[in-house]
Amino acid sequence: MYDWANSVHSLSVATALFPMYWSIMTNEGKDMVPILGFNFKASSLYAFSLSFAFLVIAIVNPLLSGIADNKGNKKSYMRFFVFVGGLSCITMYFFTENTITLGLSTLILSTIGFAGSLVFYNAYLPEIAEPHEFDKLSARGFALGYVGCVILLIVNLVMISYYDVIGLESKLHAIRVSFATVGFWWIGFSFIPLSILPNNTKVSVKTSIWNGYKRSLGVLKKVWANKPTRTFLGSFFFYAMGVQTVMYMAALFGKEELNIPTDKLIMTILLIQLLGIVGAYFYAFISSRIGGTKTLISIMFIWILVCVFAYHTHTLQQFYGIAIMVGFVMGGVQSLSRSTFTKFLPKEEEHSAYYSFYELTEKVAIVLGTLCYGLIDQITGSMRQSVVALIIFFVIGMAGLFVLNAVMNKANRSY
Repeated sequence: MYDWANSVHSLSVATALFPMYWSIMTNEGKDMVPILGFNFKASSLYAFSLSFAFLVIAIVNPLLSGIADNKGNKKSYMRFFVFVGGLSCITMYFFTENTITLGLSTLILSTIGFAGSLVFYNAYLPEIAEPHEFDKLSARGFALGYVGCVILLIVNLVMISYYDVIGLESKLHAIRVSFATVGFWWIGFSFIPLSILPNNTKVSVKTSIWNGYKRSLGVLKKVWANKPTRTFLGSFFFYAMGVQTVMYMAALFGKEELNIPTDKLIMTILLIQLLGIVGAYFYAFISSRIGGTKTLISIMFIWILVCVFAYHTHTLQQFYGIAIMVGFVMGGVQSLSRSTFTKFLPKEEEHSAYYSFYELTEKVAIVLGTLCYGLIDQITGSMRQSVVALIIFFVIGMAGLFVLNAVMNKANRSY
């Protein structure tokens, strides 16, 4: 149910509405936006803002997760980030062409809330399920997330298309109201998992900020000493750079490089989410037959094709074709990555610190992925050139998975 609650941010805000609204507020991305004495290309500044948000999470989350495990208040931290993210989305209502800085601030804070809550949420998986249930439950969570965010995005699309019927001033006003609905949805439905998920049972009498760092460092040593876990996280780091950058930058690419109308772009994003539901269950089934590592290798191959086709895409029909491919592998790569990593964890009572490294890997990947994307866009003036970097990320990620598969075969194990 937390997937159901928070996925509306990743779809309605991060993927669909905010990038397109940002493009409109900056004259279809043509304006140079002055920040801190520098002028940035609008799409590059958007990418840099995401990089900053995930950099904050990458620094803070390992510390918080170690403290949460020791003090037994993992749920409290999860609740805190829920409210930071949800309230930031509600505040987006006040984002206009005259409040560009406010818009960027709410984007950064909502992203921090979204990403910050996930490390504590994901750590519940091995506490509420048995190992043979990980793939299925992880896929179910992502599927529920897709369904929930699709429902709200359809509501938002209706609001935007028929703004006058429901008494709103304009389509832009309807988009701002949509931002607020994301915040209320996120906070409201989060009360369900926050009221039902168990509290931690391991509580330390004395805990300080340094104990959190010490515990996190200890887990890092354990992760590094385990070759399969180390190899998986190395591969995951590179392909997450590609996957997450595509998720956050695809709408801007379609809007500014291909000039796709807003309504058609939103419909395309809806198609991706619906296919994501099918993909999550499909690849969970394939994983049960051939193993998670081999399944991820096949997914990487498709991601490479997506990037190659995207570089050569110039028409709406071609963009639809890419969207179908992305939708089918999006749910699979996310759910399988989470469940595959879970299978490498030691059977301990607390897992927040372990998941912090999974989240840290992903967050640093997003920082570098969006930073590379933004820098190439800023230097060349075209996001199309940035796609080449994504191809390299996926190739390295797939190579790492081949190494992991060889390691597991040598040990007569299959994940």
